[in-house]
Amino acid sequence: MDISEFQRRMRDAYFDRDKARGMERTFLWLVEEVGELATALNGRTDEKNIEEEFADVFAWLCSLANLMSVDLDAACKDKYRDCL
Repeated sequence: MDISEFQRRMRDAYFDRDKARGMERTFLWLVEEVGELATALNGRTDEKNIEEEFADVFAWLCSLANLMSVDLDAACKDKYRDCL
């Protein structure tokens, strides 16, 4: 699965809830997940938890991008074209 497919699946599954929550509160959820990732990385003892927190951050980033009509795949390709 690529970034576009994952973002589309997140939209299909969560867009209505994300829209009802709004951009500001969805952003706060993303920040909370980044904090949980930071805690997991600081402990560095539970690799499975670290993986889960990375996935949570990415999922919430996709939700926020969906609310803002940002295609993450296109944005990454444009911003980091020298790396591709």
